[in-house]
Amino acid sequence: MTDEPSTGTRGTIDLDTRPPEPPARPRRWTWPVFAVIAVGVAVFLLGGAGGSYQSKLSEVQKNDNASYLPPSAESTEAGNEAEKFNPVQNIPGFVVFHREAGLTAADKAAVGSVATAVRDLPGVDKQAVTPPEFSEDGRTASVYAPLIASADGAELNGEELLENEKRVLSTAREAAPEGLAVHSAGPGGLLVAFIDAFSGLDTTLLLTAVGVIFVILLLVYRSIVLPFLPLISASLALGLSSLIIYYLAKNEVLTLTGQSQSILSVLVLGAGTDYALLLIARYREELHEYPPVDAMIAAWKASIQAIAASAATVTIALLCLSFSELNSNKSLGPVAAIGIVCTLVVMTTFLPLSLVLVPKLWFWPIPQLLAYVVPRLRRARPEGARGIFWTLDGSWVFWPRIPRRDHQSDVASHGFWSRLAALIGRRHRVAWISATVLLLICLAGLTSLKTDGLTTAEGFTTKPDAVIGQELYDENFDKGAGAPAVIVADADSADAVIAAARGTEGVARTPGAVCVQPDYAKLAAAAGSGTGPPQAGADGCLPPALQVAPIDGRTVINATLADSYDSPAAYDTIDRLRGAVHGVSGADAQVGGASAANLDVSNASVRDRNLIIPIVLAVIFLILAALFRALLAPVLLIATVVLSFAATLGVCGFVFEHVFGFAGADQSFPLFAFVFLVALGIDYNIFLMTRVREEALGFGTRQGVLRGLSVTGGVITSAGIVLAATFVVLGILPLVFLAEIGFAVAFGVLLDTIIVRSVLVPALSYDIGKRIWWPSKLASGAD
Repeated sequence: MTDEPSTGTRGTIDLDTRPPEPPARPRRWTWPVFAVIAVGVAVFLLGGAGGSYQSKLSEVQKNDNASYLPPSAESTEAGNEAEKFNPVQNIPGFVVFHREAGLTAADKAAVGSVATAVRDLPGVDKQAVTPPEFSEDGRTASVYAPLIASADGAELNGEELLENEKRVLSTAREAAPEGLAVHSAGPGGLLVAFIDAFSGLDTTLLLTAVGVIFVILLLVYRSIVLPFLPLISASLALGLSSLIIYYLAKNEVLTLTGQSQSILSVLVLGAGTDYALLLIARYREELHEYPPVDAMIAAWKASIQAIAASAATVTIALLCLSFSELNSNKSLGPVAAIGIVCTLVVMTTFLPLSLVLVPKLWFWPIPQLLAYVVPRLRRARPEGARGIFWTLDGSWVFWPRIPRRDHQSDVASHGFWSRLAALIGRRHRVAWISATVLLLICLAGLTSLKTDGLTTAEGFTTKPDAVIGQELYDENFDKGAGAPAVIVADADSADAVIAAARGTEGVARTPGAVCVQPDYAKLAAAAGSGTGPPQAGADGCLPPALQVAPIDGRTVINATLADSYDSPAAYDTIDRLRGAVHGVSGADAQVGGASAANLDVSNASVRDRNLIIPIVLAVIFLILAALFRALLAPVLLIATVVLSFAATLGVCGFVFEHVFGFAGADQSFPLFAFVFLVALGIDYNIFLMTRVREEALGFGTRQGVLRGLSVTGGVITSAGIVLAATFVVLGILPLVFLAEIGFAVAFGVLLDTIIVRSVLVPALSYDIGKRIWWPSKLASGAD
């Protein structure tokens, strides 16, 4: 590199790159090199051992709303108090029977036998099972068969709930006459359907993502061996992170949900491949100057700052989710952050070792065999087989496009990206204005984006059995039955609280809709006494002798809602009900239950979004300011990524409604999309601008922009395509939330890679010139 910055002609790329003689070889055996080797061997062993823990993560998952909510949520506090009145906590659920032509006598007899049989099944709260209920039109019947969620403080995990629900359905279907349809329904059935959506798909998701990445890497590298190395490294990173997360979740240090596990897989694969692409691209460049070991040391030193800064940005942005009220968000941050840190460690230790050593360790028999079998080779290589073995060096992994040590690594060799850089140099103002206008046009779709939540049934991209059953139940029975609001209040104020609840709009008006909770143990004893079913009073409630007794002066009241437990109307009712019972003087009433938990999750999601997004932006600004030693460049990069994020939301609003036909999006969708898009989008700007700064030190800022774009354009675009393809794979899971996140991140990454990083940022940086590095010394250097 020349002593004075070379600026070239405005709008063109200066090709005065490196001197004809190779630079001095980096020192090989220093303590950092030994540290990389030691850590690389360690993560290989730990990552390999952790591979088996990927399948075990489902054992420590929690997917119920109570696991999502903080202890301070009203529904959580009410639920904790309600547990005192019943050692067994259940999840309401139904078995729904339907025959379009009408239930026959044999059907009704079978329904009755099922109501008896399910009482004795493991995992069913037998004390709460009720006799069958038949619809007015005679075509549908239901049996209330709630699942045990916890007993004496011991909670059941998702796999156990799924197994118990399948056992209930299997028993019902075996008893059903031919032609009688049997479905699950209620919160229990829908929760189990949600758990089942993840069951068995982890392997499918992982294999699909690996297959997509492998095909893309084949096209990028056009090498047979090379694509395997990033994938093997990413698999080790996933194994290492699974090992750590399993024990943290098992010991309840963090909460692992099904969606967190799915996001972890694609995030590790996508980010890992990104880091690998950047390192390998720089390694290929250095192979034009050095032998493989020296080239890898030089490439590692040149790329580690960008890779580490990228990983730090994503990790810290994810850890900002720790400020969330929701346990699911709060734990997704550490889960995903652990994945990113493990990926960084593996990709900067094991991957460099594998790139240099793979040809020697994997294919060592081949040159030895040739040396002995083919005499000509032995005569041509007097050093013998060992010499031929060591000539199979690290550059061989690029076969058949092996880079030569010709000192010709130059921006001129980057074809399309050199031409694009030259065009931006000539038309920089037109380029960044056009890119900005395009992004602003995309904002028009924001009016179509609905983030007021989805019902549980609307949350599936398919129509699982539980959704069909829920629709049948809602058409034929009281929608709010089985999932009442649970009110905990002072026993002395119970009558006033019941009166306030009965007068609340949206609470069912039928007799017995608002009553002190039954004592199921006493009910079971009464049923077994032979005196017949207990008689309700004029208000439809059981006599006090069969109700729960007050504990510490508190009691529990159930209030049946008029609408389905997960509908917006039910959430509005909970708001009104809370206002009504909170107004009862001295009652200290709190409202919980399934609807209240859903509402608290929704409210917490909005609060988290409004709090965490500004924190993430502030943290990213500080990281970029430290990385570039400047203030203007971070502002520019963050502004462009936020604009890209808003444009992505606009496109999502249009696509979700008019293409996919989704009913809307979850309240947490904007927050998740922001964290992933902004953190990952900043990655590509970091990769670009660190190289621009490196080039600007020798060639001036404007030449540095053009050279940086030329050199990094191909690798960053490839990384963006890999990451987008990886997140698209989330669409194979039949859940609207993950499908929406997958599309948003995939589209946003491509938009950021193709428009923002390739056109907007380079063109705007070129137009601003050296002032972009203000207030660092580089701002007073060559323009």
